[in-house]
Amino acid sequence: MAGLGLINQALTGSPFTGSETDDQQYTAAFQRRKQQAAQQHPLPTLSHRLRHDTSILTLALSDQYIYAGTQGGEILVFDLDTYERVALIQAHKGSVLGLCLSENEQLLFSTAGDRITNVWDTKTFERVYCLYSTYDTGDVFCVSYSERLRTVYLGAQNTTIQWYDLKEKDRRPKPRPNDHPMLRQDPFFDSPGPGGVRTPRPADAEQRPLHARGGQILEIDKDNIKHFAHYGYVYCMMLASNVMHEAAGKEVLLTGGGDGVINIWRLDEERGGAIEELYKLDDGREEGHSILSLALDGTFLYSGRAGGELNVWDLETRQLVRSIKAHKDDVLSICIGGGFMFSAAVTGYVRKFDRQYQCTSRFHAHEGRILASAFTYHKQRPTFVTGANDNTIAIWDVNDCVISPVNTNRTSNEQMFECLKRFVSYKTVSSDPRYKGDCRRGASYLRSVFKNFGAATEMLPTENGNPVILAKFRGNPATASQRKKILFYGHYDVVAAENEQGKWITDPFTMEGIDGYLYGRGTSDNKGPIMAAIFACAELISEQALGSDIVFLIEGEEESGSRGFAKAVQQYKSVIGDVDWILLSNSYWLDDRIPCLTYGLRGVIHATVQVESSHPDLHSGVDGSAQLDESLKDLVMLLSTLTGKHGRVKIPGFYEPILGLSPAEEDLYADITEALIARNPELGDAKELAASLMRRWREATLTIHRFQTSGPDNATIIPRLAKAALSLRLVPNQTAEGVGNALIAYLNSEFQKLGSNNKLTVAIDHQAEPWLGDFKNMIFQTLEEAIMDVWGPIPDPRRRSSVAAGPLKVTIPNEEGYFASKPSPTTSSVLANGSATSAVEPISLDDVATRPAVPRKESPRRKPLYIREGGSIPAIRFLEKEFGAPAAHFPCGQASDSAHLDNERLRLVNLYKSKDIFKRVFRDLPQK
Repeated sequence: MAGLGLINQALTGSPFTGSETDDQQYTAAFQRRKQQAAQQHPLPTLSHRLRHDTSILTLALSDQYIYAGTQGGEILVFDLDTYERVALIQAHKGSVLGLCLSENEQLLFSTAGDRITNVWDTKTFERVYCLYSTYDTGDVFCVSYSERLRTVYLGAQNTTIQWYDLKEKDRRPKPRPNDHPMLRQDPFFDSPGPGGVRTPRPADAEQRPLHARGGQILEIDKDNIKHFAHYGYVYCMMLASNVMHEAAGKEVLLTGGGDGVINIWRLDEERGGAIEELYKLDDGREEGHSILSLALDGTFLYSGRAGGELNVWDLETRQLVRSIKAHKDDVLSICIGGGFMFSAAVTGYVRKFDRQYQCTSRFHAHEGRILASAFTYHKQRPTFVTGANDNTIAIWDVNDCVISPVNTNRTSNEQMFECLKRFVSYKTVSSDPRYKGDCRRGASYLRSVFKNFGAATEMLPTENGNPVILAKFRGNPATASQRKKILFYGHYDVVAAENEQGKWITDPFTMEGIDGYLYGRGTSDNKGPIMAAIFACAELISEQALGSDIVFLIEGEEESGSRGFAKAVQQYKSVIGDVDWILLSNSYWLDDRIPCLTYGLRGVIHATVQVESSHPDLHSGVDGSAQLDESLKDLVMLLSTLTGKHGRVKIPGFYEPILGLSPAEEDLYADITEALIARNPELGDAKELAASLMRRWREATLTIHRFQTSGPDNATIIPRLAKAALSLRLVPNQTAEGVGNALIAYLNSEFQKLGSNNKLTVAIDHQAEPWLGDFKNMIFQTLEEAIMDVWGPIPDPRRRSSVAAGPLKVTIPNEEGYFASKPSPTTSSVLANGSATSAVEPISLDDVATRPAVPRKESPRRKPLYIREGGSIPAIRFLEKEFGAPAAHFPCGQASDSAHLDNERLRLVNLYKSKDIFKRVFRDLPQK
C-alpha cells in the first residue's frame, strides 16, 4: 500500500495521517480532488437543444451559423443567435458524412454516402460545384479545403485520398455524363441475376436531392487520386500550417484511417496540391484501432480511436506524448477550444481535458451516440456544440473556456436569458395556497433584478394576496424638461402546471431552450415580456439614452382575478405618482409570422346563481311529487330564460350601449384577413373570416360553465341546493357594474314568475371592465414604428410552405346576423399553422419541390396587425381610469405559445426583439 500512499500525497499535498485506512484516505483524497476540479471547472450548461427527425452525423460552425449534416442527406442551417432554422438543404442522396467551411466562410463543402461532394454558397445556399470520382469510392467520409491552394481533399471508403484544384475547373475537359455516379450502373441493382434478368430498381432510385442541382459538374482526374492512402477506410482529415519544420510556412494534410495510423502529407503546389507522404504516426500496437477523429492544438495532434483511447502526438518530434483511456468505447469526435480538449463517445458522454491531460469534467450530453462536435467563440462567448443519433443538436455554454478576461463579459441577451431562466424556476402559482412561499420568493427575486439595475423598488402589500412590486427607473437628467412617465404593467404569477401525466416535454419550472423556443411556465405569460422590458431599461441606462421615467407595477394575483390589486394601487397612488402612458404586454399574435398590436379587450363578469329550498336533500322515489319545488329544476328553468336562439342574450338593454363598426376599424379587419389568408389560404373567404373574428372580439356573450348540487352523488337524490357558474363577456361601452345590476334584476324578475317557494341568490364573484384603446394615438404610433424598425421586412408568405392544421370551415351569417350552423372558431392554433410542433417555419419537402434553395424573398416593412381580443385583463381599464392615462397593449408572443396550456413557450427571437422594441418606445415616446 506504500504506492497508494504516494499517490494520495501527490493528489492532496499531504501525507497520510495514520488515522484512517489507506482506502479511506484514498477515497477522501479523490473526493477532495473532485470537488476542487468542480469548483475550478464547472460543468457546461445546456443553452439550447435543436431537434430533427434523423441522426446528426457532422457539424461545422461559422460566425453566424451552425451547419449540421444528417443521416437523411440534408444540411440543416441554424442561426447561432436565435437558434432558428434558417434553411434545410436537401443536399445528398445518402447520409451527409463530412462538412467543411472555407477559411473565409463563403463556401461549404459536403460529402456523403452517395459518392458525391457538393460545394455550397453560404449566402444563397445554392450549389456551386459538384465533384465526383471516376472510381467507385463508396462513402466519402471526410473533406478539407485549402484556401491557399484552392484545392479540395477527400477521404473515401475505398482507401483513397483524392483532390481537385478548383483553379483548374475551367481548363479541364467537360465530364462525360455517364461517368457521374448518379448515372452509373449500380453494382447491385443493375447486375444481371439468374437467367440474365436485371433486378428492377426501387421506385425512388432515380430521385435526386432537390437542392443538389445546378452548379458546375467537376470530375476528379485519375492522376489526382492516391490509392491505398491507408490500409483501411480514410475516416478523418485536416489541414495544418507551420506544425513541422519540413513544411515550414506551408500546409500539410493529416489523415487518419481504419489501419490505426495517422499519415502526414506534403502538398505540392506546383502539381495542383498533389499529396506526397512525409511521415506516418503509428503507436506500434498490433490491434491497430481505427483513427476516427483528429484535432490540433498548436503542434500537438489529438487522435480519437476505436476502443475509447485518445493519443496525443508532438508533431515537431513526431513522438507519442500521451495515451489516455478516455472512454469505454469509440471516440467518434474530438475538438479543441479555449485551452481544453473535448472528447465525445458512443456512450453519449463528453469529457473535457486540460492541457495537462487531466479530465476536468464529464457530462451526459445525449441519449445516444455522439457523432459530431465543434467549438467556436460566438461573439466572444465560448460555445461547444454536439450532435448525436438521438436526432438532436446540443449547444453548451462552457464559461471557463476563455482566451482572455474580456471574454468573460456576458452580453445583455445572455444575462436576460439567465435571469428569465431563474425567474421561471419559481412556482409562482397564485391560485394554489401551497405555493404561497414560492410566490414570495419569486417576487423577491424579481425585485432583486430591478435593484441590480438601479431601480428604486418597493413591495406594495395586498389584502390576503401576493404583493405588488413597484419599481422606478429614472430617465436621463438631461431630458428632465420633456420626460414623460410610462407605467409598465405585468404579473409574475402563473397558472398551475402539473406534469404528472408527462404532457410537458420539459419540467414546467425548468426553462429549456428547444428548437429556438424557451419552454417553461410563464415564459410567454408573463415573465418573458417583463424581463424584456427590464433589460430594455437597463440597456438604455447604460447608454444614457432612457428618455422616460419608467414605472413598473408587477402584480402577483392576475391569474386569480387581480385580487387586491386595485386597492393596493389606490392606497399607494401618491407613491406611484403621475402617469402619462400605460403599456402592457400580456398576449399573443394572431399567427406565428406577423407582429400585432392589441387595441381592445372584452370585459368579464363571473357570477354564481344559486337556488336553495327549505327542505333537506330528498329521495325522488319517496318524496318526489309534482307539488315539490325542486331547486335544480327551478335553476334550469331560470337559466333557460337568459338566452334565446343563436345565444342572443335576453337581459333588457344588454346590447344597447354597444358601439357600431367604424370605417377605420373595418379597414383594420381588411388588413388582418388579407395578411392571414395570404399565409393560410385554407381560412377561406375574407368576409367569413372577418365575421368569425368579430364574433370573438366585438360581441358580448353569456356562457354557463358548470352546475353544482348538494347531497351525495346519487341519481335518486333531489338536491336541496343547486347553483351554476356563468360568465358574461362584455365589450366596450358596456360597464361591468351596469350589466351586473341588470343581470341580478333580470334573474330576480324571472324567478318571481316561477312562483317557487325556493330562495334565489345571485352573486357577482368577479368583474373586469372592457377596454378599447385609441389606435391612432402617440403610444400606438410609437409602438408601430418600433415594431417595423425591429422586425423589418416580413418574409413573403407565398414563398413559404404551409404546415396544414386543417381547413377552417366558416359559414355565412343569415339575415339576422347569426350563423345558421355553428362555425369552426378561428383559433390561434389554426392561425399558427400547426407550428406548435415545430420551432420555426421550415423549408418543407413540398416547398422545395417547386423552388430552388435560395433565401426567401422579403416584402417591404409592413405595419403590425391591429387586433382586438376576446379575453380580459382586469387591470388595464382600471389603470386608465385611475391615472387618467391612455393604455396600449403590445403582444410579445406568437399564436402557438400555448400559454395556460401544456408546453408553454416563447420564441427566443421574440424575446430579443421585444426587448429592442421596448427600448425604442422608452427612448422615443417622450419626443413624439
